[in-house]
Amino acid sequence: SSSSGDEALRDKRARILSRGLPKQKPIEGVKQVVVVASGKGGVGKSTTAVNIALALAANDSTKEIGLLDADIYGPSVPKMMNLKGNPELTSKNLMRPLKNYGIACMSMGFLIEETAPVVWRGLMVMSAIEKLLRQVDWGQLDYLVIDMPPGTGDVQLSVSQNIPIAGAVIVSTPQDVALLDARKGTEMFRKVHVPVLGLVQNMSVFQCPKCKHETHIFGADGVRDLAKTLGLDILGDVPLHVNIRETCDSGQPVVISQPQSDAAKAYLKIAVEILRRLPVPPA
Repeated sequence: SSSSGDEALRDKRARILSRGLPKQKPIEGVKQVVVVASGKGGVGKSTTAVNIALALAANDSTKEIGLLDADIYGPSVPKMMNLKGNPELTSKNLMRPLKNYGIACMSMGFLIEETAPVVWRGLMVMSAIEKLLRQVDWGQLDYLVIDMPPGTGDVQLSVSQNIPIAGAVIVSTPQDVALLDARKGTEMFRKVHVPVLGLVQNMSVFQCPKCKHETHIFGADGVRDLAKTLGLDILGDVPLHVNIRETCDSGQPVVISQPQSDAAKAYLKIAVEILRRLPVPPA
């Protein structure tokens, strides 16, 4: 019958497609991977990733945290984490992460000159991602936070299909243009079966330092509305504050340099919400 023929054809197609996907292989020594992503650039994703990594460490000093900068074209973790230099190689020819504030960090920025542009085609980018995933000696990590590049392209797919990811955090401003791309980013992770832990509403409100008047520069509650539409949680709101920008630019992120500030408390709350939603890690 035609229906059984259609079913056989679907089965065959599914088998062919599954053969083409790489087998997921855990990163040695890493218990859980959390990716921080955005559909769009300029929404504060890297700042959020850096402060989340530091907040995870601040919440539990017994945990070992790593931070992988997967943004090949615009690596910003070296500057934000105040790190310079080339990674040393182990006897097994693996790169040793550079460390600051107790966080083990790896980035393309350690492998190229600070001002050198990365003018590469797709295959070279994929090769670099493979090196960053597989040729780094992380030691033993409880959590590896990956700062993903913006968008939903080759790098996002490659990372999602190559390693098991415990959860994704989507960062967006409340602005309509950013929300459109945040939705695409969420749907991409769902397509590749990566659990989305929730959304972070960044630059949610600006408070005038003089009169304390609050202004919603990028709109109010746009990310909350999107979260409702997608059936997701809001992990937290981060205000638009000059301290967040200044501290990251100076290589002293706000969670470390101003732990009592409202901004630092917002990141600490987000870290707690992430941990609540992660599956129980393997022993």
